[in-house]
Amino acid sequence: MHIPSFPECNHALVQELHHHSDRELLTLFQRYPESGKYFVAIFCRYSPIVYSLIQHSIRSPAQANYLFAVTWRHLYYELGGLDINEKLEQNPNFSLQSWLIQMTALCINRVELPPVEEINYSLQAASPPLWCFVEQAIDRLMPRQRFIVLMAQTFHWSEPRISAYLQAEGEVISPQEVKLELEEGYQQLEMALPEDVCKIYLNRSWRDRFNEEREELEDIFRLDPLEPIYESR
Repeated sequence: MHIPSFPECNHALVQELHHHSDRELLTLFQRYPESGKYFVAIFCRYSPIVYSLIQHSIRSPAQANYLFAVTWRHLYYELGGLDINEKLEQNPNFSLQSWLIQMTALCINRVELPPVEEINYSLQAASPPLWCFVEQAIDRLMPRQRFIVLMAQTFHWSEPRISAYLQAEGEVISPQEVKLELEEGYQQLEMALPEDVCKIYLNRSWRDRFNEEREELEDIFRLDPLEPIYESR
């Protein structure tokens, strides 16, 4: 069984967190939401277990990778509200590892996977933590700016086509204005990403990454929104 490796796990900002316990990492993740390294550290610690569980349940490698990413996106939002103290009161044997296994099983059973031919996601192109942070940054853009960025990245629409669509919807905007707003959108995305995430994943500015390697990151924009998955009570 092949477990994928993730370069971010060897980054100095992640390596320096290895001595922290699960509880400490979770506390730091919840206390400092403007930092991304704590979630990345949790991901690196438990991605082999999560991937193994999924790979044993899903035969298709493409669907397994997709579900792996979807599961970690779900875990990202669930971890933000996880109260370990409450869990320990309910069950003295509670551990973050057991909770992650439970939530992974929940995703395996409840996420409806698309057909293989419809999956565009690639683990090599976009590690799950990067997907989480980029998606969060996209959500912070103004609606029209978000639309322009998504249409340019996901469907490769040109500035004239985006302009024509928006004008048909009643918004007067020229192709040149679309281009300017697109550039502004990339800058806003960079500003919305945690600084440590840029250091771990990009090694340089977000804008330069888009300009030089758009094909490598465009898969992030193709992923479908995650339907709510509710933890069993």
